[in-house]
Amino acid sequence: MLVLGAAQAGAESSAILLSNVPSTQEDTPAQPSVKIYKYRDKHGVKAFSDKAPTDRRYEVIQYSCFACNLNSRVDWSNIPLQLNAYEYSINAASRRYRVDPALVRAVIHAESAFKPRARSKKGALGLMQLMPDTARDMGVINALSPEENIRGGVRYLAWLLERNQGNALLATAAYNAGPGAVERYNGIPPFEETQTYVKRVKILHERYKKALVANSSAPRSS
Repeated sequence: MLVLGAAQAGAESSAILLSNVPSTQEDTPAQPSVKIYKYRDKHGVKAFSDKAPTDRRYEVIQYSCFACNLNSRVDWSNIPLQLNAYEYSINAASRRYRVDPALVRAVIHAESAFKPRARSKKGALGLMQLMPDTARDMGVINALSPEENIRGGVRYLAWLLERNQGNALLATAAYNAGPGAVERYNGIPPFEETQTYVKRVKILHERYKKALVANSSAPRSS
């Protein structure tokens, strides 16, 4: 069973845009327009919403990953795929946690573009952009180790898939926005960035599935 930190990993991998608490940070035209409000509810529990609370302090946050930029000009249907990078680690973790390796590659591509030392403004680390709490929940000691990061990220993805009855779209939405948001909206949350992320991961997933099948069917040179 995962603790709260892992359950809200997607939201915690974000960057603060603005707040009604005094701050030096400002929103800029170059940043995505999607706004998620982070605050403490009346019980002191951390909460996230797409509507600003009227009776308490809050922060407006922005998610951060390679496929999260709403203004990206990347052609996701033609961007070169990474079919061999981290092959052993991805295949081993995929077998261990029974996750489609094509989906794992799609998530890695969407999260970090296969950059093992990727780091978000809020501290998400590595290939699968693990937040510190999520990394600890998944037994990851060094999130910048590609092998550990992949193992922890695939374990978390497997948990999200199980939580969503194997639905890859809902699992990837939860990977981005947090499983609580998916449950609250009973589907992909109406956050523009999350919906864009899910669409791009789906494109990459389908491309990786076809490419990996073709790659495995190709004759091996002796």
